[in-house]
Amino acid sequence: MTLQSLMHIQTNHDGVFNRRSFLRNLAVGSAGLGMLGWKDTVTLHAEELRKRGMACILMFMRGGPSQFETFDPKPDTTNGGPTKAISTAVEGVQIAEGWEHLAKAMGDVALIRSMTNREGEHQRATYQLHTGYVPAGSVKYPSLGSIVASEIGPQDFDLPHFVSIGNRVNAIGSGFLGMSVAPFVVPNPTQLPANVALPKGVADKRFERRFGLLGQIEEDFAQAGGGPRVAEHKSVYSNAAQMVRSPRLKAFDLGQEKDPVRDRYGRTPFGQGCLLARRLVEQGVTFVEIESNGWDTHQDNFDKVKSLAGQVDPAFAALVGDLKERAMLERTLIIWMGEFGRTPKINARGAKPGRDHYPRAFSVALAGGGIKGGQVIGSTSADGTDVKSRPVTVPDLFCSFYQALKINPRKENMSTLGRPIKLMDKGTAVKELFA
Repeated sequence: MTLQSLMHIQTNHDGVFNRRSFLRNLAVGSAGLGMLGWKDTVTLHAEELRKRGMACILMFMRGGPSQFETFDPKPDTTNGGPTKAISTAVEGVQIAEGWEHLAKAMGDVALIRSMTNREGEHQRATYQLHTGYVPAGSVKYPSLGSIVASEIGPQDFDLPHFVSIGNRVNAIGSGFLGMSVAPFVVPNPTQLPANVALPKGVADKRFERRFGLLGQIEEDFAQAGGGPRVAEHKSVYSNAAQMVRSPRLKAFDLGQEKDPVRDRYGRTPFGQGCLLARRLVEQGVTFVEIESNGWDTHQDNFDKVKSLAGQVDPAFAALVGDLKERAMLERTLIIWMGEFGRTPKINARGAKPGRDHYPRAFSVALAGGGIKGGQVIGSTSADGTDVKSRPVTVPDLFCSFYQALKINPRKENMSTLGRPIKLMDKGTAVKELFA
């Protein structure tokens, strides 16, 4: 392996950790420098927060889920479509059919039906709903996962603080916070254990010798002016090196779960991803994102959402139930959201029409982390075109996330431009969530 090839693996420009690239290149002649570990690369302040063991699980519905076929059904309106409303465990609260499992767990879930925003393009809105900020060419804002990992991730830890499940190429990275809190991407939750291990035939001593060799190579490069790149690579290599030898690595092995448990979550990538998320936070991982794709339902909206709900509904409910049973729900914030909602009006695209992008009024669901469940915050007009009461903006939502996780939203980080940037410079937490 050449020095040039070594210095161009593991990460992309947005700060996303690629496990396959790391292990493949490690096997042919690499490894990190020294046994630094995650504690040496994560911000060392807020020690008290770290001791609380808070965690966050984000279920992101990529594409923009229809609020009408999820948590704000309008079955009696002209454009409501064929979807019916069903009752839940909370008197007076109804959600769309297809979410029967979650309906039973609604006492632990809070619905915000009055989300409102302006960004209606996928890339921009997805970025904003991950960072709290609209894209800006001069600044690469860190994702919510990276911020939470930086603020409350435990110092003495040998697994990634931020794990992204089911997101093959589009994970929002760590931005100006650097690689120490970049997402560790797991494309398939059922295949990871076979890939995250020492290469065949490489024992600990041999592994450590490769560690030392890379350290010598990188030291020369650092002295020649490559110090910042070397520092980033030290972070990546040392983090991964600790992980592949960690006894906590068993958390990634879903085969250790009993079949009835795996069945309850659903034998789908999303369902198994939620089960993996539960196992990871049990082991101390601070932030886990599970992605569900396919919610961009311009066509065939009703059949597609029915199929997607069939995957997400049992997993969401099982996750809430399992965390509650393990006395972990109070310290684990669960977020269900997409980048925006769908139009009240059904379009005329072919034989199976759908709904188009609609950021003006959409829904988010929250549970755990001190959130008061069993309530609906805000409402939309009878036809769903506008927010009728208690509008909630994206900055408000992010301030609520931070309050649930006991993080100060006005805390400042220094960007690579030498400019202090607040975790969230606008908005206020939705007080009703914590009443």
